[in-house]
Amino acid sequence: MLKQLNSIRYMYIRSHMYGLVLNTFILLAIILSVYVWFQPAWLSTGAILFFIMTYVIIGFLMAMYAGFQSSGDLKQRIDYISTMITQLARGELSSRIYFNENDEIAGLGDELNELGEKLSQQKESLLKLADEKGELARSAHKAATIEERQRLARDLHDAVSQQLFALTMMAQATERIFDKKPEQAKEQLTEITQTALQAQTEMRALLLHLRPVDLSGEPLAEGITQLVEELKQKCPITFDMNMEEVHGLSKTVEEQLFRIVQESLSNILRHANATEVTILLSKSNGEVFIHIEDNGVGFNTEEKKVNKASYGLKNMKERCEEIGGDFTIRSREEEGTYIDLRIPVKAMDEEE
Repeated sequence: MLKQLNSIRYMYIRSHMYGLVLNTFILLAIILSVYVWFQPAWLSTGAILFFIMTYVIIGFLMAMYAGFQSSGDLKQRIDYISTMITQLARGELSSRIYFNENDEIAGLGDELNELGEKLSQQKESLLKLADEKGELARSAHKAATIEERQRLARDLHDAVSQQLFALTMMAQATERIFDKKPEQAKEQLTEITQTALQAQTEMRALLLHLRPVDLSGEPLAEGITQLVEELKQKCPITFDMNMEEVHGLSKTVEEQLFRIVQESLSNILRHANATEVTILLSKSNGEVFIHIEDNGVGFNTEEKKVNKASYGLKNMKERCEEIGGDFTIRSREEEGTYIDLRIPVKAMDEEE
């Protein structure tokens, strides 16, 4: 009810009422002045009251009528503008409004039409950008898939394929000397066994690398634990796990960290010849900390920087830096390898 009384139509009626009250007081002052100064016989107190009452009643009715009539056109034009704004809010950007008058409200209608035109153009631009983004995403995914296939093909050729070829050659040579030189054949069988085990390890590492990155809604600690449990069933490696539940990580950060751990375990299987691996996950002082350690053969970090085999290390470092983290690797020959990841909480909050 109060909202209706504050509408434009009632504002017009109130403005006419203010005029009626003002005119009534002015007229009453004139009549009283005439009554006091001239005291005509026809101007009595009753006549003054009757005249004022009649004037107020007629003026009230006229103010109501004039207020409704004069505000009708303005209210209709404002309703058009309100409808136009509602349509624009609903996404009906083709809506337009036109007035025959040449006043401020007509100018407001023209500005709304211009706004609708600009919004329509921006919508078309956004749709075009969305299509281009989708096309770029598909192209990037295709390029990444091709690059990954090429890398796996190189790994298969450089490692497993060559080892299988060596196995074939050694097996054929052993078969030829088996009866004549049994001792040498036995030594070659030992080498065949070692080569087969190495090829098996390489294949497991490649299969580990192909493992899906999706954690399926599981926390990072649980995902890493499941990954290690799978490796325990396939590899003669002892794992020492100390996993702390870390909350507040975004899905993107968890997947990147899981991928880094997966890449590091793949490198350990393929190159380290380790028998013990330690994995720590904790959160302290506003940082998530991951430590991965093995007792393998180690390597010279300076030589790795210029070696093609350092592709996996470079990939892990880039993934860590993408989420605002710090990647550190320490290794020496015959002394194992140590990898430390530090992800600040602030970087995780921004990612979320």
